[in-house]
Amino acid sequence: MPNSRTVKWQTDIQNGTSLLDEINVGLLQLLVIDPRLSTSELARRVGMSAPAVRERIGRLERAGIIRGYRLDIDPVAIGLPVAAWVRIRPGPGQLPKIAELAERTPEVTECHRISGDDCFLLKVHVPAVEALEAILDRFLMHGQTTSSFIVATPVEPRPVPPTLTGELRDHNRHQRRATTPRQSSEPDSRTRHYTRERQSARA
Repeated sequence: MPNSRTVKWQTDIQNGTSLLDEINVGLLQLLVIDPRLSTSELARRVGMSAPAVRERIGRLERAGIIRGYRLDIDPVAIGLPVAAWVRIRPGPGQLPKIAELAERTPEVTECHRISGDDCFLLKVHVPAVEALEAILDRFLMHGQTTSSFIVATPVEPRPVPPTLTGELRDHNRHQRRATTPRQSSEPDSRTRHYTRERQSARA
């Protein structure tokens, strides 16, 4: 659940409106399914004009909620059928060197800092099981490695599902109430004048 800092970060600084309102969440859900949807098609599906949708997507990109549009390539199709997770326990003073080496190694497609004795978790793609040894040797200079080959992937990598959480929903509701003019229960001057005229006529 997002805290108050998250809600503030997800709020448009210029006009104080939530970037994750119902419409923008709907746009994100559509783009998760098909990032190639055109602006006109997105506009048709959410019932808005194309310029309005283009502006909304631009604000989501500038805020960093949409971080990019990536190409998903099948590693097997390009000759890298073997994948493995590699845990690394760094030696003293080796943390930054492992991160730098992971960034320079093209076979490493993911690198995460994790809790526990093994500070790094890497995902590596290689053409054969034997090829992993050469990759591991580079990292053994900086710490201990533990490898696990990926046998199957029941759930393919997927984007985080965009949803309107309870705290953000409450935040949006509060914003709508704050921007909606309140109707006064007191009659205006024209109503009071009309009422007095009717009362005088009856008398």
